[in-house]
Amino acid sequence: MCKILIFGGTTEGRQLCEECIRNNIPAYVSVTTEYGAELLDKSGCVIVLTGRKNAAEMSDFITKTAVELVIDATHPYAAEVTENIRKACAECNAEYVRVKRESGRDDYGIYFENVQSAAEYLNNTSGKILFTTGSKELWKFSSIRDFSERCAVRVLPAEGIVSQCIQLGIKPENIIALKGPFTKKQNIEHIKKYGADFLVTKESGRNGGFEEKAAAAKECAVKLVVISRPEENGVSVSQAVKILLERKNA
Repeated sequence: MCKILIFGGTTEGRQLCEECIRNNIPAYVSVTTEYGAELLDKSGCVIVLTGRKNAAEMSDFITKTAVELVIDATHPYAAEVTENIRKACAECNAEYVRVKRESGRDDYGIYFENVQSAAEYLNNTSGKILFTTGSKELWKFSSIRDFSERCAVRVLPAEGIVSQCIQLGIKPENIIALKGPFTKKQNIEHIKKYGADFLVTKESGRNGGFEEKAAAAKECAVKLVVISRPEENGVSVSQAVKILLERKNA
């Protein structure tokens, strides 16, 4: 019977899913999208759940399935999701473990507290901009002067996401619809292809391909604009695996 629930949709979530399969640890693994589910390895000991859940829905599921341990391996910028998971665990008295992604912060970048402050900075610049921050908050950059003329984006290859970019004014030829993470060489190719003067990214850490982006920006002598990661406490993937193994052997 599954007593463990992992919220994933990230590299860390996939790694934990693989460890559960490798060590025959029964677990539910929850992801938001069908695309996220397709990336997961699946076996009899792992049950994959798909779809966005609010705090009440999470609480209901934890209660009905008698889950005892919840591992939050969601994206470091998914603050609302993490808050909902925390609330659900507190309400159900389930153990909560947050997996914290390694930062990989680079001194070359110009760091901003949030998207709004980065957008304000870019609005007062000139030159081409390549966004690698994903699609969720792309609309917050649309107020940048000459947005549709200056900007190219790299997003996941989902039809709805590409349509969203076009609706914001991004030209179809300026949309890179590919699944990452990307190598330094690929980042350089994309920077050169669009003649970017700025590379915009989140502080997504090693698993998010941040180091490769920073290295590419340096080599191409373009400015690296970074949305800083929210401060939080948590454990590493290896520590989370240890917790899973201890729970199995308890």
